[in-house]
Amino acid sequence: MKLIDIGVNLCDDMFKGIYNGKTAHESDIEQVIQRAIDNHVDKMMITGTCMQDIHEAIELIEKLKEKFPNRLYVTVGVHPTRCSEFTELNDIEHRNELLEMIRKNKEIVVAVGECGLDYDRLQFCDKEHQKKYFEFQLELAKKTKLPLFLHNRKSTHDLCEILRRHIDELGLFVVHSFDGSLEELQELLSLGERVHIGINGCSLKTAENLKVVKEIPLDRLCIETDCPYCEIRQSHACWKLLQDSKPFMFDAKKKEKFENGCHVKSRNEPDNLINVLKVIAKIKQISEEELAEITYNNTMKVYFPHLLEQ
Repeated sequence: MKLIDIGVNLCDDMFKGIYNGKTAHESDIEQVIQRAIDNHVDKMMITGTCMQDIHEAIELIEKLKEKFPNRLYVTVGVHPTRCSEFTELNDIEHRNELLEMIRKNKEIVVAVGECGLDYDRLQFCDKEHQKKYFEFQLELAKKTKLPLFLHNRKSTHDLCEILRRHIDELGLFVVHSFDGSLEELQELLSLGERVHIGINGCSLKTAENLKVVKEIPLDRLCIETDCPYCEIRQSHACWKLLQDSKPFMFDAKKKEKFENGCHVKSRNEPDNLINVLKVIAKIKQISEEELAEITYNNTMKVYFPHLLEQ
């Protein structure tokens, strides 16, 4: 069985042992990556959300490339809540920096993103600014011919409206961490065969979420953890679907009682991807092995077509 986690935040302070600005333990990033590999995760895509994060991700991949060859990749883009990085004075220069970053790191950059719209957190960036610089980054995807890794929070209609204007010039894309309604899913799928849907623990919170996941076509499904966030919790509707396969979260230690080799309580990890797979397999009523093969092949098609050609 092989899995690909399309959304990990491995440069987050929690993987350095830092929580709310305070150090609780030493960095355990290598243990985290090894645990993922030991639990069927073949590749991980580190999410780029701003220039600083992208630089840090590239440095991490470079540092670990001998120990973990062909395991770690990165997306390059600016998150909608960070799009204040773009201004009318610097936007062309900023896009050129992103373009240069992509060109210099072709072997590990697999997508433009995380970009899109977020109407849930407008305090960081207003709607018009978000829409302008989402389209700005679509031009980057066209220029590089890379797929997209998209963010969508309470903004499905506007996201689809923008994508529809550019759809004929875009490649494949994933709307990640999807937690929308059935109507929103249908609106996204109406964009055609390019669209894929990313599911993680935050996509599986409610009974309504589970009904929506059931309706996602198997050939459009990708899986992710969005770690260290979006863990599956006991309060989630999906938890009952894991009761016959002990979730890893039971073995977690509080950060103050950190032990090498153990998970940290409330810190999601990429090896928990197997739990996302287990839940969706139950919802879809197919075997975990079959779903693993389907989602792996979907992700290879979207983000790693160059490896399929080898």
